[in-house]
Amino acid sequence: MKTQLKKGVLEMCVLALLARHDSYAYEIVSTLADGVDMSEGTIYPLMRRLQNDGLVSTYLVESDAGPPRKYYRLEAKGTDALAEMKVEWSGFLEEVNKILEGAAA
Repeated sequence: MKTQLKKGVLEMCVLALLARHDSYAYEIVSTLADGVDMSEGTIYPLMRRLQNDGLVSTYLVESDAGPPRKYYRLEAKGTDALAEMKVEWSGFLEEVNKILEGAAA
């Protein structure tokens, strides 16, 4: 996926994953790695920004296999932001598809 296009949708994808269930950074990266080619170097600054914006919060879960793991939880503000992003994305996708379909004719 092209870098600029990917940057525009990563935040929405992360919020969508957190809407399904709380998760930790490595799990998010693993889930997104195939589809949008996301790396660990990308996730931590993004998660910090989402947390600073009040879209997600964190909590620690003890682990038998190592140090406590930091989980991210979607906050109400994040749920609202995701809903707005989905509407914008759908509208954008519809417009692009119109152009692409017109270009093919």
